[in-house]
Formats: sequence, structure tokens, C-alpha cells
Amino acid sequence: MLARLLTRAIDAQAVWTRPWGDLVHRFLFWLFQKLPGVRDLLIGRWLGHPLHPVLTDVPIGVLFLVIVFDVLGNVGAATVALAFGILAMVGAAAAGLADYADTDGKARERATLHGTLMVVTLLLYLVSLAIRLASGSVASSGAIALSIVAFLLLSAAAYVGGDVVYVLGNMVSRHAWRGAGMRWIELVPAELEPNGTIPEGRPVKAKLGINQLVLVRQGERILALHDTCAHAGGPLSEGPLVEGTIECPWHASRYELEHGHVVRGPSVYDQPAYDVRPRQGGGWEARRQPA
Repeated sequence: MLARLLTRAIDAQAVWTRPWGDLVHRFLFWLFQKLPGVRDLLIGRWLGHPLHPVLTDVPIGVLFLVIVFDVLGNVGAATVALAFGILAMVGAAAAGLADYADTDGKARERATLHGTLMVVTLLLYLVSLAIRLASGSVASSGAIALSIVAFLLLSAAAYVGGDVVYVLGNMVSRHAWRGAGMRWIELVPAELEPNGTIPEGRPVKAKLGINQLVLVRQGERILALHDTCAHAGGPLSEGPLVEGTIECPWHASRYELEHGHVVRGPSVYDQPAYDVRPRQGGGWEARRQPA
């Protein structure tokens, strides 16, 4: 019951989160397209895991200590914790903005609400810090009240951010529950040359049981990846080939054709790769490579 009420309240904000989010998204998408190295650092491609959720635990924990120190009457410790918490918020926000630059649809609407709440929270904490610094060693009731209100707002923002991941699956690997069986299965390309071979030098879609693959023939070799991009589900078979990689047409993630390793974000996950061999009696068969 409570979850449904909260969801309705969140969705009701779409009247402003949609247009505002589209505007902010256009700018951030343009910015991070110009800075692919910075984007890959902030999204966590080097880590193999989204960086934003790793960083968000730090400010939440530190800023909770501000309340604890205020209750204990340790004004100095509360001020230091607040300063560190603000710096941690800025770091987490930078990673979150990099994720946001490649977030679409309803996930973007909720991420816009999440980000707006976090900005308001940050401003409240900055005011609280300014009051504390001006007050010196004397605890200010106004500063303490602002910290408590800011933490409640921080908790609400974290709830919305959790929805973006846990309800809408943003930045979740599209292959998290996909099996990795070692059985060879008949491979059926969507198109063939007149002589019965797979077209060379361009992506070709193929069916492997219940899975859709993208094939790239290089001479006698046939390289194969799962067609669904691990980042947001884009069809790799519709993307271009770039220097031994295939690029997702939706958000431009790139994967090695050989083993599916991600070489450019916004994806932080490798793509399932498949071995392909000729089948007795004609045609081909494939199986997923071990992780």
C-alpha cells in the first residue's frame, strides 16, 4: 500500500521532471561525448561495476554521523564530518551525472527527481556548514535542524535513486540471469550470400535457440556476440564495426568481437561471446564461451 502511494507521488512529478530532465540530459550527453575518457572513469568501466552506487554509501554514512555527533554535543566532530560528507556528495554526484548522460525514458524521469532532491539536500548542508563555521565552538540549533531536514531529504532521494536501479533496471547488466551452458546449438543466420555463406565484414543477426546473436565473418572465422547490449538492451546487429569492435547504436558502447570485452562505455559489463563452428550436414552451431 505504502509503495503504491509513493510510486504515484513520484510519477506525478513527471510534469516537470520530463522536460527538465530532457534539457539537462541533452547538455550532459553532449558533454560526456566530448570527454569519453572522463565518462569511462566516472561510470566505472575500469572497475567492471557502476561507480555511482559504490560512492553513495560514503556520504550517507558520514552525514548520519553528523546527527550522531550533534546529539553527543561534539560540535567540532559534527562540523568535520559535515565537510567530508559534502565532498563525498560531490564525488558521488559526478559519477551519477555520467550515468545520467545515457539514461532514457522513465528511468531518466526518476533520476531527474533523484538528482534534484540531492541538489537541494547539498544546498541545505552547505548552509548548515556555513552557520557552523560562523558559530565556532557553539552548537547552533539552526544548523542542527538544517542537518536533520537535509538527512531526511537525502533519504527520500536515495529511495528514488533505488527505484531507478531496482525497479527500472538502469545500469543493470542485461545478461545477469542468462545461462552459460556448454551445449552446441544450431545457429541460424538471418541472411546468407547466394553461395550459402554468411556475409563478410558486416554485422549479421542470427538465432541460437531462444537467443539472438550478432555475427561478423572475417574470412573463415565467424565471431559472435549476444545481440542485446549489456548496458541498456540495444541491438548490436544494427551498430557499426569500429577497429575490431562492434558499437551499440543506442549509446555507443563498444565490445571486442573476439571475447566481448567492453572497451568503451557507457556499458561497464562485458558482452556474452560465443564460439561458432561448422555443423555436420551443413550450416553452423555455436555455444557460449566460458566467462
